[in-house]
Amino acid sequence: MIDLRRFIAAPGALTLARCAAGYLPWLMADVARAAPGRAVFIAADDASARALADAAGFFAPELEVLTLPAWDCLPYDRASPSLRAGADRLAALSALTVPPKGAQLLVTTVNAVTQRTLPPARVAALTAQIAAGTRIDRDALAAKLAANGFVRADTVVEAGEYAVRGSLLDLMPAGSEHALRLDFFGDEIETLRRFDPASQRTLGPADAFTLLPVSEVLLDEARIKNFRAGYLDRFGATATGDPLYEAVSDGRRLSGMEHWLPLFEPELATAFDYLGTDAVIIRESAADKAAEQRFDAIADYHDNRSAALTAKKGSYRPLPADALYLARGEWEALLKDRRVHAASPFAVPDGTRNTIDCGADAARDFAPERIAQGTGGAPVYAAIRAHVDARRTAGDRVILASYSNGARERLKGLLADEGVA
Repeated sequence: MIDLRRFIAAPGALTLARCAAGYLPWLMADVARAAPGRAVFIAADDASARALADAAGFFAPELEVLTLPAWDCLPYDRASPSLRAGADRLAALSALTVPPKGAQLLVTTVNAVTQRTLPPARVAALTAQIAAGTRIDRDALAAKLAANGFVRADTVVEAGEYAVRGSLLDLMPAGSEHALRLDFFGDEIETLRRFDPASQRTLGPADAFTLLPVSEVLLDEARIKNFRAGYLDRFGATATGDPLYEAVSDGRRLSGMEHWLPLFEPELATAFDYLGTDAVIIRESAADKAAEQRFDAIADYHDNRSAALTAKKGSYRPLPADALYLARGEWEALLKDRRVHAASPFAVPDGTRNTIDCGADAARDFAPERIAQGTGGAPVYAAIRAHVDARRTAGDRVILASYSNGARERLKGLLADEGVA
C-alpha cells in the first residue's frame, strides 16, 4: 500500500513502480476516496478502460464512476461516431462541469483525451432539465432534438433516438439506461414515464431528466453560419458544390460531418479543461505507446486525404491535424503541467527519484509449466501448489480467481487433488 497523502501532495509527476494491472482498480478507488477533487485514469484503449471501470466499482460500490469514450470511428473518416459513443461522451462531459458530490473516478482513454471537444461552458449551456409540467411545444422539442444530434426513428431502441406519435414523444437521453415517453397536452408535458426500449413496456413515472446533445456538432443557425464562413475561407469558393457544404447549409446532418467540428465551434477545449486543478491523474504504462501510435495514425490519415485531394482522386477536404486533435508537443506539455503520474508494472532500483513503490507485483504466470506439461513435464497444478506453499510460508494471503462459478469449482477440485486446501 502506498502513502496516499504523500502521493497526492507530490509537487511533480511520479512513477508508480510495481503497480500491476490487477492492482490498478483498487488503487484508483483508494485515490478517488482520498483526492481533494476527482481521480482520473487514462487507459491505453477501450478494453483496459472498461475493465478498470468495472473493477473499481466492485472494490468501491459508493464510488461514482464516469467513463469518457473516444469517437468510435477513424480520424478523417466519412463515418460519424455512433449515437451511443456521442451520447456517452457528452453525458460524461456534462457530469464533469459540476463539482463531484463525493468520491468520483473518471476513466478515459488516450484517444478520448487527445481529441478536442466542446468547452465546459458550452456543454453546461446546452444542458437542460425537463420534467412533467414543463411548457414546451412538442414540435419545438422535436426540432431541438434534431438540432442536437438526435435521430428520428419509428421506435426508440438506443441512446440518441427519438420518435413522435400523436401526442407522444419518445426519446433516449445521453447517459440514461432507459428511454422516456413524454405525453403532451397542448404545449405542456402532462406525464413523463420511463420504458424499456427492448420490450417497449412502461417501467413507471419519471420525475425529470437531463436533456443533452448526442453530438458535438450542433446545427443551429449560428453554427451553420460559422461552418459556411470557415469552409469557404479555408477551401475557397469552389467548395460550395461540396455535398458536405450543401448539406450543412440546408441544416441537414451528413455522415462524417463531425470531423469538421472546429469549423462549427469558434473555440474548442480538451478533456483536461474539465478536470479542475485538484484532480489526481494516473495513466497506465501502455498509454505512452498508445499515444505515439495515435499521433502517427492521425498524421497518416491526414496525409492520405490531402494527397488524394491534390491528385484530384477525392473530394474530401481535411482540416489540419492539430485543429481537432492535440499535437505531440501539446500532449507532452499537458502530461507535465497537469502532473499526470505514470503507473508501471516494473520495479526500479531503490532510491530512484520521483518514484513510489506500490509493492504490487504481477500475478505468477504458469505458461512455461503448461507448455512443459504438454511435452511430458510435471503437471501445472504441482507448480501451482509449490507456489501457493511458498507464498504462505512467506506470510502472504493467496487468492485464486476464476471466470465463473463452474470454473471455480473445477479449479477447487483439481487443487484439492494436489493437496492445496
